Amino acid sequence: MFSGLQTMPRTDADLAAQALIEEGSFRFPFFSASDAVTLGLSLRKRFRLSSRHNKGKGLVISVQTIAGHTLFSCTVGDLGHVSGVGDVSLDSWACLEDIMNVVKQTGHSSFYVEKGMSALGKTAKQMGMQNESRVSGGAFPIWLENAHCCPIAVIACYSGSSNDDHNLTVTTIKDFLRKLSREATTDRHTETPAQSVMTTSSILPTIPRHHEYGSVSHTSEPGIPESEYRGGSEYSRGASPYEQMMQRGEHDDHLDDHSTER
Repeated sequence: MFSGLQTMPRTDADLAAQALIEEGSFRFPFFSASDAVTLGLSLRKRFRLSSRHNKGKGLVISVQTIAGHTLFSCTVGDLGHVSGVGDVSLDSWACLEDIMNVVKQTGHSSFYVEKGMSALGKTAKQMGMQNESRVSGGAFPIWLENAHCCPIAVIACYSGSSNDDHNLTVTTIKDFLRKLSREATTDRHTETPAQSVMTTSSILPTIPRHHEYGSVSHTSEPGIPESEYRGGSEYSRGASPYEQMMQRGEHDDHLDDHSTER
């Protein structure tokens, strides 16, 4: 009888499918030379804290543009020691260049290509790889979110362990993108729009000033002198002689004069 459930080992096809999902998930909103240095240093720091480094294992790291320009490179460990034992083998950089070329030729991570070839039972030559390139995990394409034609750069590390190198690269990229996402969220919460704070004067409407000239009311407008309103407008009517007489209080005097003459 079974004492418990045992996890079935993952096949090469499963690992290739997982690597393909990672490629589609880990896309960069932007990428600069400074980001390449940050990624490279993060990869170096993470490896130095690992048990592999504590056991004396070495690593070589490189970040290049898709055209081949080196943005970052370093070695973690020694190429050789007086005892004849080195943390990094003499062909480590050549192997690193090979797996980076796999990404440049295919647009996929070297781990995906390796496991896909194994699942199909194909060799590098049968898959059309140039110069019989070494295919091993550790190199990963850097894609931009808004550019789907080809990767913009490649980040890679090599220590001789395909699975460990791939996991180290992917974990470093994932943490880097999470940090970018947190920083973007913080910036959105802290920034204050220029028009978010409104003063009382911007809320209350401006009350126009009115001036009485005769029987017509005029409103002062910005940029127009008040003297222009004194003559009235084409729509205003001046006071008639009778209205002017009434305003001066002469109406009763005229009535008295007419009654006296009669």
